[in-house]
Amino acid sequence: MNGNLLLRLFVALSLTPAACLGQATIEGRVELPKSHFAPVASERYEIVSKAGVLATYPPRAVVYLQGDFPKPSALPTKQVAQKDFAFAPALLPIEVGTKVEFPNLDDTYHNIFSYSPAKRFDLGRYPPGEKPTPFQVFDKAGLVTLRCDIHEHMRGLIMVLDSPYFTITDAAGHYRLTNLPAGHFIVKAWVDSKTTRERPVDLKSSAVLQVNFP
Repeated sequence: MNGNLLLRLFVALSLTPAACLGQATIEGRVELPKSHFAPVASERYEIVSKAGVLATYPPRAVVYLQGDFPKPSALPTKQVAQKDFAFAPALLPIEVGTKVEFPNLDDTYHNIFSYSPAKRFDLGRYPPGEKPTPFQVFDKAGLVTLRCDIHEHMRGLIMVLDSPYFTITDAAGHYRLTNLPAGHFIVKAWVDSKTTRERPVDLKSSAVLQVNFP
C-alpha cells in the first residue's frame, strides 16, 4: 500500500464519528401486565395509580441501557403538553439535563407541579397558549410524578435517566435499542414505579443481541 493511499484511509477514518463505528443493537420483548384493552392503532395511554404503584395503562415499559456514558454538550428540548385534560405523552423518558416544556393546549387554566424528590416544582396557574411556554430543566435522575393542582385526575410521569440509550415498548412489549457502544452494561426494563427488571449484557461491535424480560 503506497503512502498516498494510507493517507487517504487515515483521513477517512478520522472524519468518521467514533459512535458510527461498530454500533450494537439490543432487541427483545418485555412481558407486560395483562390488559383488558383491545389492541388499537393509537399509542395513547394514561398513568394510573393502584395501591400506590404508578404505571401506564394500557401497559408499556421503558427499556434503557445503564453504564458510564459521556455527558452530551447539548440536549434537545422535549414537551409534555396538557391536552384534553391529560398529559401528552403520559410517560416521557429523558436524559439528565433535558429541558421540558409544558404547553397548555386546553381551553382552560392548568397548574402543573411535582413533589417528587428528583424534581420539586410548581409552575403556577397559566392559561392556554402561555408565552414563553412554562418549562423545567430536569438535572437529577429519578422518577418524577406530574400532577395538576386544578384537575386532580391528571397524572404524568417523567423518567430522568443517566443514559442516552432508552425507548418505550409497543403495546405487545417489543422494543429495540440501536446505535449502542460495545462493552459491558446493564439493560433495564421499567414496568411500573415498583418494578424494574435488569440483565447484564456484553455488547460486541455490529452485533444484534436478543434480551427478553419474562
